[in-house]
Amino acid sequence: MRMIMVGNEKKHWEETKMDEEKMEDDVVLMPPTNFSMVEQGVFRSGFPEPSNFAFLKTLKLKSIIYLCPEPYPEVLCEFLQSQNIRLLQFGIEGTKETSESIPEDIITDALKVLVDVRNHPVLIHCKRGKHRTGCLVGCLRKLQNWCLSSILEEYQLFAGSKARITDMAFMESYDTLCLRQCLYSLIYRYQGYGSNKRRLLYVDETLPQPKVRSS
Repeated sequence: MRMIMVGNEKKHWEETKMDEEKMEDDVVLMPPTNFSMVEQGVFRSGFPEPSNFAFLKTLKLKSIIYLCPEPYPEVLCEFLQSQNIRLLQFGIEGTKETSESIPEDIITDALKVLVDVRNHPVLIHCKRGKHRTGCLVGCLRKLQNWCLSSILEEYQLFAGSKARITDMAFMESYDTLCLRQCLYSLIYRYQGYGSNKRRLLYVDETLPQPKVRSS
């Protein structure tokens, strides 16, 4: 049986609908600190906050690469579960000591996951989105054959006055062969507009298993 709304009931329904649409339009999309797109389907930032949830929903993420050793906050875990986003954790200790370098083996393991387009769209983040995130992105750029000066310029753009000589030395010395040699193959997948968007996908039966928390 069809229900027909008349008079005040119909007016109330229309006003309620308009209020809901207005609330949706009023949602503020606030990105996490230091947020940026690395390339299509790959993003970087500092630690997300609940105020960033509405923005993160627009990215339609499949995965988050988390570069800190600390447990992920429960409120963020609940958000990831509600959005069916996988948490891939590669714990790198944060330090203010400029003499300590980024661990190469952990960066390599994280990079293997990052270049797999099956994990995209993906967000990379640490605490501030500067040093650990910057080093991982810098090593990705080496794999993409960026020149060193451009890699360091991008790192310094996000690190600002906190740029570390040890981080830049690490990116300069990082040998992408250590990644390529542990893969059976690297397959270039072209997406987007013609062949201008080059994406990386690897095939490796011995894929390292990061710490995963999913719904």
